[in-house]
Amino acid sequence: MIPFPNISPEIFTISIGGMEFALRWYALAYLVGLILGAVIIYRLMRRPELWGEGAAPMPPEKVEQLLTWVVAGVIIGGRLGFVLFYQPGYYAANPGEIIRVDQGGMAFHGGFAGVVIAALWFCRRNGVEPLRLADALAVATPIGLGLGRVANFINAELWGRPTDLPWGVIFPGEAAQYCPGFEAPCARHPSQLYEAGLEGVVLAIALFWLVSRGGLRRPGLALGVFLAGYGLSRFFVEFFRQADWQFITPGNPLGHVALGMSMGQLLSLPMIAAGLFFIWRARSRPAR
Repeated sequence: MIPFPNISPEIFTISIGGMEFALRWYALAYLVGLILGAVIIYRLMRRPELWGEGAAPMPPEKVEQLLTWVVAGVIIGGRLGFVLFYQPGYYAANPGEIIRVDQGGMAFHGGFAGVVIAALWFCRRNGVEPLRLADALAVATPIGLGLGRVANFINAELWGRPTDLPWGVIFPGEAAQYCPGFEAPCARHPSQLYEAGLEGVVLAIALFWLVSRGGLRRPGLALGVFLAGYGLSRFFVEFFRQADWQFITPGNPLGHVALGMSMGQLLSLPMIAAGLFFIWRARSRPAR
């Protein structure tokens, strides 16, 4: 077993006029991930040779405007995704709580849908080819995903299932240490770090390698690799991740939603299918 490191979720706290404001690791992960993503897209747009015929899909100066749309899509989509996928009954009874993002509750699949809608609207208003912009967004996203999962670990949230493996972590909190069939305090899979490694590091390396091999000359290829890569990574890690408490019952301790799958696995299937489709589509057409 590995004791949980003594890291506070808050980097620092300041008091202004009797009110306290805290900067949390999770918020910093979002901020740094979005900024680094914007920097990556900006640099891709400044290298027309990566895109083949037709040069880059938009001027680099448009990246700042794109970032505004993406931020809105992440926040609104992520929050609404959590509300609709995980606690629809609670928020139907307490609609005023929907806007309380300060209390946590964001869903990646909802945030992804929000970014798709925001990006399509941006493309329509600026005359940008959607599929090529989607490729740039796909290359820029894994770094933010990896940082977000590390922040989940620091927050001691979204931990994994009980394990007796030597790298199992004893997460703080009574709920995390309650593991039927295991001697208390039990250790759990650090599933947040599994996701950080697969969704962040591995997927980023794969996409950067793809770009270096001329992948952006095939519209939709990077998007397909991202969708399939993320979906497969999330589907795999869900076998080690503790199910969302909303779905756990005495008769369903693993929190399966349908067909023996968790909600995360169920939502990942369409991403895998879409990713394979875009890969096939891009590979079946000549490079630009």
